Amino acid sequence: GYRVSLQGNFFGRNHTYITFPEYNPRKHIKLDPPLDIQSNVTASKCQIWWSVPWYLAEILQYELQYKEYSMSWEIALNKTPPSSLPQIEIEATEFRSGITYTARVRCKVSENEDSYHSQWSEWSQTTVFERPGIPELSEKILNTRTMQFLFIPLSFGTLLYLFWNCKFSSRYCCFLTLGQNPSPALTFPRQLLSFSHSIICTMGILR
Repeated sequence: GYRVSLQGNFFGRNHTYITFPEYNPRKHIKLDPPLDIQSNVTASKCQIWWSVPWYLAEILQYELQYKEYSMSWEIALNKTPPSSLPQIEIEATEFRSGITYTARVRCKVSENEDSYHSQWSEWSQTTVFERPGIPELSEKILNTRTMQFLFIPLSFGTLLYLFWNCKFSSRYCCFLTLGQNPSPALTFPRQLLSFSHSIICTMGILR
């Protein structure tokens, strides 16, 4: 520990002012920023890692900032890693495809540490990364499956309607046998049957 004081001559007299009666340097540390920050992005995860001196690795905590490359750091988002490991994983869904991002990190002694205290270090150098875009083939497959899911209930409903109206088709045959003129509404099931056949053929092509 140290005793910090200020001495001076004021109006011909010497004066001593005690600034810090007991100054302990290990309670007032400012660390160097983390080094060698790097990143790797996949379709599901963004991994960012950095380096610190090995003898400090277990007593440090970190704060990560990231933003779109063209934006200001004033609107950057902050992340706190869940452990003292010099790395973090972020869900890729937090990033937009085709947009370049940049990130930086800083460190300080953990609040759980009793022997040392510090303020935040300066920010590290930055790393730049970009989330890969979704392949066009995957988008086409997704659209095809969506169309299939739409056609299946529609086709089922159409077939159910035709089945429900079978009795009207039977009545239509009875009218022909008796020589009566059938109602135009009774010929409608034939059109529905033709429409259902078209839908089933379309589903077969999509598959």
